[in-house]
Amino acid sequence: MDEWVEQVDEQDQVSAVVIRSEAVRRGLLHRVAVTMCRDRDGRFLVHRRSEQVSRFPGHHEVAVGGAVAVGESYGDAAARELAEELEVRASVRFVTKFLNRSGLSPHWLGIHEAVIPVEVRPDRNEVVWHGWLAESELFGFMEQQLFTPDSGQVVDRYFTRVRPGPPTDRSAAPGDR
Repeated sequence: MDEWVEQVDEQDQVSAVVIRSEAVRRGLLHRVAVTMCRDRDGRFLVHRRSEQVSRFPGHHEVAVGGAVAVGESYGDAAARELAEELEVRASVRFVTKFLNRSGLSPHWLGIHEAVIPVEVRPDRNEVVWHGWLAESELFGFMEQQLFTPDSGQVVDRYFTRVRPGPPTDRSAAPGDR
């Protein structure tokens, strides 16, 4: 199923509405929102993508997310993706955004965080394994396993902005550029 997304410019301003597959095929900037998920003990959720998914099959990821729909905010997209991919409803907190040129196509990537229950129900069509790792385990695991191209950037930018602790309810920051 294809989805409509907003094509954006280098300043993350909307310039058109396009089908996501077209944005990817033509290398058009669009928006993606992801969430770094932690449990109450500060461990991070890591998962491995199914071999059947079209984008990066079998790769591990450090965040849950997807394309921002037309008219949707980064935060709303992040919360929607949590519900769709993990069957979890949680408050997400905006951390930062950056112009990401790795992966399938260039996009603005909004990073969020959320504290979620340890019991998640990943969509088995998309996720074949998941586990919880302490921060000290996360970096070693990332060196040993195959991860999506932007996972390293997400982790680096996340830890530059946030040190694990209880998320606050402050409103979204404008992001970094």
